[in-house]
Amino acid sequence: MKRTSRELIRRFPERFTGEFESDKEAVNDLVVTQSKRLRNRIAGYVTRLKVVEAERIAATQVATEGGEPAPDEIPEE
Repeated sequence: MKRTSRELIRRFPERFTGEFESDKEAVNDLVVTQSKRLRNRIAGYVTRLKVVEAERIAATQVATEGGEPAPDEIPEE
């Protein structure tokens, strides 16, 4: 399930938004699953990966725009 989710994001990044319902429809269009539960688990993992990716991008932008320094950029005294 995780491997399939990562592969879908790698191949079709523009199809996924980070919202479960729309990601579920995209998974339904792209993958033939054996069950509704498997489709939903794949869609849930895809959604989670997209949310984490968005959070990581937002944190990087704040750190580079002169906001609070990222934890690894705090100078030691």
